[in-house]
Amino acid sequence: MKKLLYGYGIFISTLYFSQEKDSKLNVSFLDGIAVTGYVDHGAFLNFTGPNINFTYKNTKLMIGMLPSLRIKKDQSSGTKNSTIMPTLGIGFAVIYKKIALQIPFYYNTKTSTDSGSWKVGLGIGYKFK
Repeated sequence: MKKLLYGYGIFISTLYFSQEKDSKLNVSFLDGIAVTGYVDHGAFLNFTGPNINFTYKNTKLMIGMLPSLRIKKDQSSGTKNSTIMPTLGIGFAVIYKKIALQIPFYYNTKTSTDSGSWKVGLGIGYKFK
């Protein structure tokens, strides 16, 4: 409970000190881009992370990190991985107005039967705000 109160206090003070003296408080709970798509016989859900982007009128080109949830059923026998796994990818995105088209790359680590390799996917998403 004590840690929760400390966290709440830090959050409130951050909001207070981050605003300018003459501006209104602007809080946003949904900011960024949510994308879902297909990669390596499975699906992914990601939210764009740190990125480098270029904007021209209603179009944004972006390359950046993709904190993601990969959804893939493990086909191996015996012990298996979880169906939903957190992972980090890298990728390109083109955002036009509110629609995002993304080409992500995810690394599959080496296993006893496969070498480690990069897998490319394709996703579509929505830009909030």
